Amino acid sequence: MSQQKLKAGSTFPSITVPKLGGGEVDLAEKTGGHDWKMVVVYRGKHCPICTRYLGELNDALRKFNELGVDVVAVSADSEDRAAAQIAEVTPDFPVGYDLSLDQMDQLGLYVSDPRSAQESDRPFAEPGLFVVNGEGKAQIIDISNAPFARPAIDSLIMGIGFVKNPDNNYPIRGARD
Repeated sequence: MSQQKLKAGSTFPSITVPKLGGGEVDLAEKTGGHDWKMVVVYRGKHCPICTRYLGELNDALRKFNELGVDVVAVSADSEDRAAAQIAEVTPDFPVGYDLSLDQMDQLGLYVSDPRSAQESDRPFAEPGLFVVNGEGKAQIIDISNAPFARPAIDSLIMGIGFVKNPDNNYPIRGARD
């Protein structure tokens, strides 16, 4: 794997994965009349921090939607493992599963091998969060190599609100070559 990071301001890749409950979800496609999208990559069933974060995200979903932000979450877990974890959260946003190693690489995510069969049955992505603006560009990118470092939900809401306010004329940061 190349471990090349997705560049701020670049076009967010169209990545399609199976969706819990049936069908597929395109991580780049905006739905529900929203003009922006937030993609949350979580580690999987073995991660209690992920379960808590997904719950906090669901609790704040209305605030994201009021800002015009569609939300989706995805992991590398199998359907069974993803369904078991998501049953604890029962989110109102779509959840994808079976994120492949190639797709993880497209997003520039850190990838870990399981420490044991109890942890996971396959390599998995460490946390990543991508906010895609109305032009389909990566406006905000946050990737981590450990489960303990993730953006605070309230900070994201405040920041996205600031960036989307046309009076602020806020550019995509970190896009300098």
